[in-house]
Amino acid sequence: MPVFYQSTRGGQKQIPSAQAILQGLSPDGGLYVPDHIPALPVSLEELATLSYQETAFQVMKEFLTDFTEDELRYCITHAYDSKFDTEEIVRMKQADGKWYLELFHGKTIAFKDMALSILPYLMTTAAKKCHVTNEIVILTATSGDTGKAALAGFADVPGTKIIVFYPKDGVSYVQEKQMVTQQGDNTCVIGIRGNFDDAQNGVKRIFSDVDMKQDLAEKGYQFSSANSINIGRLVPQIVYYVHSYGLLLKEGALRAGEKMDITVPTGNFGNILAAWYARRMGLPTRRLICASNENRVLTDFFTDGVYDKNRPFILTSSPSMDILISSNLERLIYEIAGEDPAECAALMKQLGETGRYEITLAMRERLQGFTAGCASEEQTAGQIKKIWEKCAYVLDPHTAVASFVCEQIEGDDPTPVVIASTASPFKFTGSVMRAIEGEAPDDEFALVDKLSRMSDVRVPAAVDEIRTAPVLHKTVVDKDGMKQAVYDALHI
Repeated sequence: MPVFYQSTRGGQKQIPSAQAILQGLSPDGGLYVPDHIPALPVSLEELATLSYQETAFQVMKEFLTDFTEDELRYCITHAYDSKFDTEEIVRMKQADGKWYLELFHGKTIAFKDMALSILPYLMTTAAKKCHVTNEIVILTATSGDTGKAALAGFADVPGTKIIVFYPKDGVSYVQEKQMVTQQGDNTCVIGIRGNFDDAQNGVKRIFSDVDMKQDLAEKGYQFSSANSINIGRLVPQIVYYVHSYGLLLKEGALRAGEKMDITVPTGNFGNILAAWYARRMGLPTRRLICASNENRVLTDFFTDGVYDKNRPFILTSSPSMDILISSNLERLIYEIAGEDPAECAALMKQLGETGRYEITLAMRERLQGFTAGCASEEQTAGQIKKIWEKCAYVLDPHTAVASFVCEQIEGDDPTPVVIASTASPFKFTGSVMRAIEGEAPDDEFALVDKLSRMSDVRVPAAVDEIRTAPVLHKTVVDKDGMKQAVYDALHI
């Protein structure tokens, strides 16, 4: 049965995936969701025999039903290739009784590579299918990792330009250096004086600016997004959770049909929403554990049913989770509201006007399967040190948040648990080495080399190549200057 897409706020219905991918965000401000969740097309036993690429095809063909087999296989083959430093694309490592799904073996050593390696191929294929002649302007806000992964994916892709906004003082040294040294004639990186939510809200305002869209269309441009608000980002993320079940089967950690738990360090909610969609497809999962850092807005939401962003914004050692407005939660809200776009739109309006909303008891009951917890900075550092000393395995701060929360919730439960390991520790060497040794010098690259020697892991190419790379992007603007910055970037 074909899958079509509709807005969470009711403005658009029954559009094919190619059109949803190109638009990114619905014109009414809503997010595109599938009109139904398809079932896994293969048996659980078969998952243990599939390569990552074949798992990707089996999952994605069920959601992108307007793509031909040849088109989809082309996108998958070119996305998941030698740009990953391991032939398996993802690896599963066991440490202290938990299974860590390493999603950081791509070009920019973060889990965003898993989806952003394929999104340019999906988008350019979609443009051909929809007979688009305008140049596509990818407009994205990042809390650290999406930016570099999107830049790497779209750099010098014909028919596209990419503009990335990031909080100038809200990402790690390596994250910023990766972005501002990005090459490519079609790339632009802009720092803003503000936090990630400011950047994300600014991008949403630009997407919703009808006059600006019309103006740019007349000049041969149209917007799309590489954020996880784009369904072309979300669908590929479902793949690695399905694949993780196959890996556990191969390891003998469970038998077909037995349930696993999944723990995800969560900021914008897209990564754990992908696990929810995998569950809806029929993947045997018992609970999905949403792990937050000190910006615990999601922990509080799952605890009391109230989403309230009216709280201090805290800069932590896990910056990709320093978020108070989790955009992808809207897709879950739409679902637990009985797929009622009016109710979903009303709650999002409350969030925009008051910074909070409260869901009904009936909606809370539909959240069964989710649980949540959070970790302080001290607990995060302590978990990095503990896993290193017990297992000689190094966690980055985001994965450490998930690891700590998982331990608090799971205890000695024998159910196999997969922890989404979302970034290489080499991206956050200062925080990692301070956690392990108590202090660390300011020389990031000296820390990189020391961590490599300690862990007996080669320094990733993504880090090595920025040691002496020149800074190419130096623009910094106020959050109110983002619209003009887009015009400037396009030389209009």
